[in-house]
Amino acid sequence: MEMKSVTRSLRMLEAVAQHQPVTVGELTKLFGLPKSTVQRTLVSLAEAGWLRANRKDTTRWEIGARVLAVRPAALQGSSLYAAAREPMVRLRDTVNETIHLCVADAPECTVVVDRVDCDHAVRTFHAIGDTSPLHATATGHAVLAHLPEADIDAIVARGLESYSDSTPTDPVELRAELRRVRKDGYAVNRNQYVPGVCAIAAPVLDGDGSPLAAVAVSLPDSRFSPDRLPELGRLVADTAAEITARRLG
Repeated sequence: MEMKSVTRSLRMLEAVAQHQPVTVGELTKLFGLPKSTVQRTLVSLAEAGWLRANRKDTTRWEIGARVLAVRPAALQGSSLYAAAREPMVRLRDTVNETIHLCVADAPECTVVVDRVDCDHAVRTFHAIGDTSPLHATATGHAVLAHLPEADIDAIVARGLESYSDSTPTDPVELRAELRRVRKDGYAVNRNQYVPGVCAIAAPVLDGDGSPLAAVAVSLPDSRFSPDRLPELGRLVADTAAEITARRLG
């Protein structure tokens, strides 16, 4: 029972982070739990510093200071952050586009854990902590291409949701693209998840060859040029390989 309560609290915390500022009623509908249970969980998380009432509307809840403090401390102390930061900055300086580092949370999604911004007035932006589906993004494809076939089968079996006219929702098409990613070393997303947003990504691998993360060049569709793909793909793949090597020592 205690473990069930811990799991519920963590899921509640994630839901608040995604929908904040959110009311008890909204969370009650989302989880299908009694209002009293939701309220009790929120109060407990607030007492521990993980949540807080919104300053403008105290009936709504949002992420507290403890969560905001944990993320940079945890990330900056990690071997992945230490290995990735310098190569990401160099890649940004080379291409002058935004660079994202996303951690694989397979089989569900990738999560943005670091970002290096470019200096263009018009640029892409994904906040730290943003998640995106594996089948609809370049970082997701970079991860998927290196997962076991059984994991890919499970993702396909759950259904491939469409987010735009370009989202690969045909399993045959998706598998063909993953084969290309493995062959070329990089993945490409052109308006597949968010219209107007493109990315080229490559995987950061763990010691056993499993995908730990993905690094991506992200840019508006207005600056995307198919003629530059080989160059950008090579740069991203080289950066991912350097991060892998630096992390593994």
